[in-house]
Amino acid sequence: MATETRKKMSIPITKPALGEEEARAPYESIKSGWVTQGPKVAEFEQAVASYVGAKHGIATTSCTTGLHLALASIGVGRGDEVIVPSFTFIASANAVRYTGADVVFCEIDARTFNVDPSDIEKRITTRTKAIMPIDQIGLGCDIDAVNDIAKRHGVDVVEDAAPAIGESYKGRRVGSNAHQTVFSFHPRKVITTGEGGMITTNDDALADRARTLRAHGMSVSDLERHRSDRVIIEEYNELGFNYRMTDIQASIGLVQLRRLDELLRVRRERAKRYNDELSEIRGIEVPFVPPYAEHTYQSYCLRLTKDCRQGREELMTNLLRRGIATRRGVMASHLERTYTSRYGTVSLPVTEEATRTTMLIPLYAAMTDEEQTYVIDALREELGGR
Repeated sequence: MATETRKKMSIPITKPALGEEEARAPYESIKSGWVTQGPKVAEFEQAVASYVGAKHGIATTSCTTGLHLALASIGVGRGDEVIVPSFTFIASANAVRYTGADVVFCEIDARTFNVDPSDIEKRITTRTKAIMPIDQIGLGCDIDAVNDIAKRHGVDVVEDAAPAIGESYKGRRVGSNAHQTVFSFHPRKVITTGEGGMITTNDDALADRARTLRAHGMSVSDLERHRSDRVIIEEYNELGFNYRMTDIQASIGLVQLRRLDELLRVRRERAKRYNDELSEIRGIEVPFVPPYAEHTYQSYCLRLTKDCRQGREELMTNLLRRGIATRRGVMASHLERTYTSRYGTVSLPVTEEATRTTMLIPLYAAMTDEEQTYVIDALREELGGR
């Protein structure tokens, strides 16, 4: 049956997977009166670290502040450079600028949309302090290749894994493969705490430093002071930040983390159906997944090819008229005014082509078969078959 003759549906680009258990989760914290960073945050940090196979988790207010904190903890600052793929939400580059360092934009691989390791090597200078690869849209980057380059040049790796919790790389969970990895718990991600982020690392000293900097540079945490049987007067020996997650958020995160594997299973099933059916439609390409990685499908990204009979904005508009929300794929951060005004024109043709030709279609764990059929049929009708 043609989509237009059916009852028009309203399908969002995504929905957070929140239910009654998440709604009840904050009660204990609220009842105890401990609603800022406290025991639930510590429990959530330990749970995330254990899940990904890292020694430490450091919770933050967002992935963006987590990236800033990760860079600040290794001493990135004015005069330094950090290499970042341009094909990413602008927060990745912004986190570098917060430290006073300069962003050096690099290219992506045309199939995975993740960083091109060979292009990283071309951009390393004596000022390079760190490399920030991105696990774009939930697909793990080739982190071993990035780590090898970093080791050869004596620089750090801060992996921006915002959409990639639960993702695996060569059988190892993302979060345990880089010096530091940073996750997001924004509502568009697979699991959410409303807003929130998490750094994972195996470096004891680095974890201690990040925890200090996240709480105004306080020499001892509130949790330690309140649990102590003696009076502790904290000190502030350096400038820090207020990047503390609340126990209310962490209590929700603990529930979400317990559900993560099931949420990923459902997302991957939905993505497989898209892959199978949309690959038959002329003019679009479904996501490529290399053999070394899985995919969380935090978003489902289509590429429009040269033989697509509609332009991207035209197709997005026509789908919106049918009640289907879409989004452009991923921005090219180097083309945004905040960066052109600072760095001028940077030529990244692979990135620029990808940002012109990609779009996101609805995918979320609560998506029904009927909703997904509606989206698939709409794309068939708009673009035709092979």
